[in-house]
Amino acid sequence: MPRKKNGQGDLFGEQTPGGWDEKFLPLIEKYKDTAHPLLYKNLYQLVVMVVLSAQDSDRHINQVAPPFFAAFPDFAALAQATPEALYPYLSGVRNFGNKCVWLCKTAGKLASGKVSLKMDDLVALDGIGRKSANVIRREMKEAAEGIIVDLHVLRVVPRLGISQAKDATRMEKDLMAALPKPLWHHVGMCISFLGRETCRPTNPKCSECVMQAYCAYASSRNK
Repeated sequence: MPRKKNGQGDLFGEQTPGGWDEKFLPLIEKYKDTAHPLLYKNLYQLVVMVVLSAQDSDRHINQVAPPFFAAFPDFAALAQATPEALYPYLSGVRNFGNKCVWLCKTAGKLASGKVSLKMDDLVALDGIGRKSANVIRREMKEAAEGIIVDLHVLRVVPRLGISQAKDATRMEKDLMAALPKPLWHHVGMCISFLGRETCRPTNPKCSECVMQAYCAYASSRNK
């Protein structure tokens, strides 16, 4: 199969085991320009909404965010608040008690408005793990240092047959080993979109899936 190119030359370099670099091209082409489902307006809002969205839905966070940001428009304002002051705005968010504490602690560290986008600095913030840091870095157009692994990715990747890891840390490592670094920027979010729209937990739409030809789960259903 011929190597695919982008505007800057060879996209991949060395081919990866299993040929997943080539196989993911249709999926990446389909979703790479799709906006993130969190409707943020700036880095402050993105950081807050990423923290709030853990174990909750992006749709729900989009609903609760506007009044919250009207009351706390930046890190400086949020740094002056107590966790309890956030409760009227966030009490419907899953695990809101801990998240309010995390947001106040993070705001205290970032009250100046200066946010380092280095991976180590992001994961040092309260409420920010590797998945959240990868999301923030991708949305801010930083070079990928990892691959986004959310609950959708954790469900879809084993179906594809790339990794059977049960936790995000192990799965991210497996994906990074299976795919060349130029694909890391998009592939996690593209898999997530696939899981939201097509590879649903029940009754996945295999016949509509751009990954059907390479998917172990789809193959088993067709036997």
